[in-house]
Amino acid sequence: MDIIEKGKVKLVEKKYLISFALITLLFALWAFANGITNPMVAAFQTLMELPASQAALVQFAFYGGYATMAVPAALFIRRFSYKSAILLGLGLYALGAFLFIPAAHYQAFSFFCFSLYILTFGLAFLETTANPLILSLGAKETATQRLNLAQAFNPVGSLVGMAIASNVVLPQLISDKRDACGEILFHGLTAAEKAEIRLHDLEIIRNPYVMLGLIVLVVFVMISLARIPRVRSNEKPVSNRVVLSHLWHNRRYRYGVVAQMFYVAAQIMVWTFIIQYANNLGINKATAEEYNILAMILFLSGRFITTYLMRFIKSHRLLTYFGIGAVICTTGAIFIQGMTGLYCLIAISLFMSLMFPTIYGIALENVDSEDSTLGAAFLVMAIVGGALMPPLQGAVIDCGELFGMPAVNVSFALPLLCFMVVTLYGYSIKQK
Repeated sequence: MDIIEKGKVKLVEKKYLISFALITLLFALWAFANGITNPMVAAFQTLMELPASQAALVQFAFYGGYATMAVPAALFIRRFSYKSAILLGLGLYALGAFLFIPAAHYQAFSFFCFSLYILTFGLAFLETTANPLILSLGAKETATQRLNLAQAFNPVGSLVGMAIASNVVLPQLISDKRDACGEILFHGLTAAEKAEIRLHDLEIIRNPYVMLGLIVLVVFVMISLARIPRVRSNEKPVSNRVVLSHLWHNRRYRYGVVAQMFYVAAQIMVWTFIIQYANNLGINKATAEEYNILAMILFLSGRFITTYLMRFIKSHRLLTYFGIGAVICTTGAIFIQGMTGLYCLIAISLFMSLMFPTIYGIALENVDSEDSTLGAAFLVMAIVGGALMPPLQGAVIDCGELFGMPAVNVSFALPLLCFMVVTLYGYSIKQK
């Protein structure tokens, strides 16, 4: 049966409510950085006069930080505590945000990428800590549903970040001004005029990150004063080598890491290149970001809807259904040109809404408690998919036209492949 009988098991026990609320706040906080950074790829592409493949190095730096720091974060947690890891993560987050000050001063694209790389060191600590901590704050029967609820606040942070990008940052970028035909004027200016505009626009890009750093410091103080449960096994600690062996021989977990890598790659590609897709239709960056916001609203709605549906339908079956929906919409975005294709691209976000927390919860479902910290780290490390695939998609977009179609449309064959992998993972679990 697909009906899940939860009885009187509470989603979040009363004794964990404050901890749950504070940790859930972190989900929104790291999502804000994601939401405001995605449109910066298109902004840097114009401002620094870069090809799409090189501008996408913003995402390589952003998600590369996860790959670098996820496992060290897990080892840190095993030695110290969840709370210590959260505080260290917040400190690195703030440091990376404040590095935007010298990056804007020196007007160096590589410095901005380095700043984002350090910032995501902090995000790796937060995600490696927050996800398993949320799973542990209550009964195992409701763990995946509880994680979906906490993850529902992730798109809230993304929406705020995207709204600031759309209404505060992008409209003030002089480099994105266009003529009556929709062509960007910046490319036809003299070197001196470009330098003046570049100075102005980089300061506009810098400011929200500096404000973000200050907000992160406030949250640092709040967490430092709070009592966060020390979730530890009562058994003798297991060596890292034994844990790795357990994880490798857990088929559901092992393929879950692969599915997560492909999912995150698809998510970042879809959200990063909505702007380029809309630009190809003659829509400016600020307006294009509004379509990104619409996609995030669908994503947020889907999170709450699927959290409710999981009371009745098994999570792996929902994952399969939503994977099929994402495949259909991505196919439409590739082959249907014009606004209808753009609407298909936006609709993908509804079907992506449950994927990250559901893959995460399914993968860790049969993992022993003493293995969960490192297990969570590799699932966070799988976010590296968001670093590897966007530059490849950018290289496809740089081709201009392929197979008689706009290359930006063809480039979404990469997310299509990723969604197929996710769907197969959900379907394979169903067979058990």
